[in-house]
Amino acid sequence: MDTYRNFINGQWVESVSQNRAENTNPADTEDVIGTVRLATREEAQSAVEAAAESFRAWRSTPAPTRGRIVARAARLMEDDKENLARLLTREEGKTVSEARGELQRSINVAEFCAGESRRMNGETIQSELPSNFAYTIRQPHGVVAVVTPWNFPVAIPVWKIAPALVAGNTVVFKPATNTPGTATRIVEIFAEAGVPAGVLNLVLGSGSEAGDEIVNHRAVRAISFTGSNGVGIKLYEQAARRGVRVQCEMGGKNPVVILEDADIGLAVESTAQGAFGSTGQR
Repeated sequence: MDTYRNFINGQWVESVSQNRAENTNPADTEDVIGTVRLATREEAQSAVEAAAESFRAWRSTPAPTRGRIVARAARLMEDDKENLARLLTREEGKTVSEARGELQRSINVAEFCAGESRRMNGETIQSELPSNFAYTIRQPHGVVAVVTPWNFPVAIPVWKIAPALVAGNTVVFKPATNTPGTATRIVEIFAEAGVPAGVLNLVLGSGSEAGDEIVNHRAVRAISFTGSNGVGIKLYEQAARRGVRVQCEMGGKNPVVILEDADIGLAVESTAQGAFGSTGQR
């Protein structure tokens, strides 16, 4: 049985909190995969501070160098694909074949983001003034809070973390509390790939305590959130008051409308896949 820890400033640190949670296999609730002490507000604050302190050096790292690190992470995910897929299935509940597909998509996203490190181009703009030359460059935001759900515990974190790192941001990652194992492995892979200490931090804690501390910390300049409507709207309102950039992907379950001229076989197949695929989270 594993014991999960926070990853702060390049170190795996067990929380001092007495608030514990068990990581249980949803297909066999007697199969306890591991335990975690849920991070305190102070520990979440430490993670943000580590990300803020490492930002200057990371943004100064050439973008292609950052891209090579993310490309290495993609290769490490490929090497560990089967083990990670089986951990995902045991922890989250989707079938192994679906987990393998999620892993491949994550690898593809990381590879794409790595390639974008050489295409982070600005623009030159014609000026109305004869002696002026106008141009734009791309600048990182700073510390980015990444808050993710349980239903795609590898793909969603990777497609948030990889572009943030390539763009020169530092990251504080707070996953869902019931998928700490996959979150831990993702961070291990990025660290093994060469992400410097403090650039990527992992906080395992509740949304109401650790998550709230992270997204409202004055050093956080951008937030990428996937989760429920209620939490996303509250988070967006809080961030807007501080002028913080926010991405919110909320409430992704859509109704199905089948008209008379529809291909019934295709409609039934698609509806069933949406209802039962990916543990009902399609």
